[in-house]
Amino acid sequence: MISWMQKHNKYLIVTIWIATIAFIGAGFVGWGSYQYGSKASSIAQVGDIEIKQAKLDMSYRNIYQQYNQMLQGKLDDKKAKEMGLIKQAFGSLVTQAQLLNLAQEFGIIVSDTEVYNKIASIPSFQTNNKLDEKIYRSYLTSQRLKAKDFEAIIRDEATIEKLFSLLGSTILPYEEQVLKSAVSVSDKISYIVLSENDINLTISENDVKTFWEKNKASYITTKKYKMDILWTESKDTEVTEKEISDHYAQNSFNYVDNTGKQQLLDEAKESVINDIKMKKSKKNAQKQYIAYKKGKIEKNETVEVDIDNKLFSELIWKEIKISNVNDIMKPKAVNDRYATIKVIEIIEPREMNFEEAKEQATVAFNEEKTTELLAKLAQEKFDNFDDNSSITSPYISLDTSDNLNLLEKEESLQFIQKLFTSQERSGIIQVMNKSIVYKIIDQKITSDNKSENFPIEAMNQIKKQDFESNLIERMGKKYKTQVFVEGL
Repeated sequence: MISWMQKHNKYLIVTIWIATIAFIGAGFVGWGSYQYGSKASSIAQVGDIEIKQAKLDMSYRNIYQQYNQMLQGKLDDKKAKEMGLIKQAFGSLVTQAQLLNLAQEFGIIVSDTEVYNKIASIPSFQTNNKLDEKIYRSYLTSQRLKAKDFEAIIRDEATIEKLFSLLGSTILPYEEQVLKSAVSVSDKISYIVLSENDINLTISENDVKTFWEKNKASYITTKKYKMDILWTESKDTEVTEKEISDHYAQNSFNYVDNTGKQQLLDEAKESVINDIKMKKSKKNAQKQYIAYKKGKIEKNETVEVDIDNKLFSELIWKEIKISNVNDIMKPKAVNDRYATIKVIEIIEPREMNFEEAKEQATVAFNEEKTTELLAKLAQEKFDNFDDNSSITSPYISLDTSDNLNLLEKEESLQFIQKLFTSQERSGIIQVMNKSIVYKIIDQKITSDNKSENFPIEAMNQIKKQDFESNLIERMGKKYKTQVFVEGL
């Protein structure tokens, strides 16, 4: 996963790039899946480097787990899609592929022995601090990965590590002095905070309707599927204690808590029992599937759902999407039972009428109008800045962590970062849903020791990361990206 963090000041803008190429970081967690096609196929090509489906799946799972931990296990596929996690995963792979192109030009290679040692060093694959081949193979099976695909991912990671080791650079004396001076700059500002509470906005239905008329193409119904479902239950299947202990012994790595820590048998027992019941019920589900195809038994229900509805997993939806009307799919695991699905009707998207689009259009119109009026008000305040109605701040610097008056903590941090990015002595800064009109009324170099104590290691890291960020920007122009699937 690749993330960007920025620190700024009046005289120097330092962009810090942090690359975490850690596809195995998710351990044995199988949360989240996002698949576009065959794992053997390429989904994109960057320069001479192909991006495989297997690598995207693994990158997506890694990012999914990280966000799931931050959200305390409350992330689901719908929210992941709203957050654009698949695009983040793909973006990290594009950057990685650019680096691999450069490494290829430099002639950097990673031997099979290096790949083996890197895999052997992963704690999740070890027993008594040594690589356990059985655990490793079980992991590959559980993640539906071929050994060659996984090892190619590890090889790429090691290649990039080698590349970065060649790009190291130490800070020069002049650069050290510039950085020390930059972190010592402090500003005192006068500012006015404006929010939607400062504007008077009334919306009529005619306003919304006019807005909708101009943007009809944006309001489309969701594609729907009407389908018959035959359910095969597993809840009444009997399970013995021996089956429980044997299954857990062979698959313990699949049972983890929300932090990724492996669960003990007592903690995972309910999940283990459910998994055994599903395994034992599969044969019965297949028999019912055959009987259903022959017309010997009837469906349980007919449903009409939006495409990608959470009733089914991404993997099941992938098969539904390529099915034709009257196709009957083989049994698929859905929660704690099996579903034999027959597609009855495919309802294609269409433009919404006004009543259908009214709620969405009202929200969109409100947001657009609020932004417009807030920008207009901020410009008026800027043109006629009133010192009497403004707030005067204490001296603030790039590392100020105290909240500014009328701003929340995150708003304060964002405002300060943008302030020290700007080269203007006065201006308007947009932070979340607020506009801050400001002018700098004084500036000084602080006399404390924080700049002198600024560690040289941190300075070297800043220079290194700034170099890498600029390198990646240049590589984006040098190595063109071709995408072979939609949605990325």
